[in-house]
Amino acid sequence: MPNIKASIQSVKKDAVRRAKNASEKSRVRTASRRVLDAVEAGNADEAKTLLRLACKTIDQAAANRVYHKNAAARKKSRLARKVNAMAI
Repeated sequence: MPNIKASIQSVKKDAVRRAKNASEKSRVRTASRRVLDAVEAGNADEAKTLLRLACKTIDQAAANRVYHKNAAARKKSRLARKVNAMAI
């Protein structure tokens, strides 16, 4: 445990930030998994609806700087590719 007051405050803030980031990342993983489950089940309409929700969740996480904007774009792109591959 740090002795300097600023370091002690920093440790506390880091813990709060880490908890928020973990929660946000969990939401993104859940949304992504739902899309992938719909793709595997062959539900095209459901997959498209869930893709929109997943993109929104990913964008929110990127806006909160949990993910870098390019990482968020990559995640959305990969999900969209899988959903679009169903249409073929």
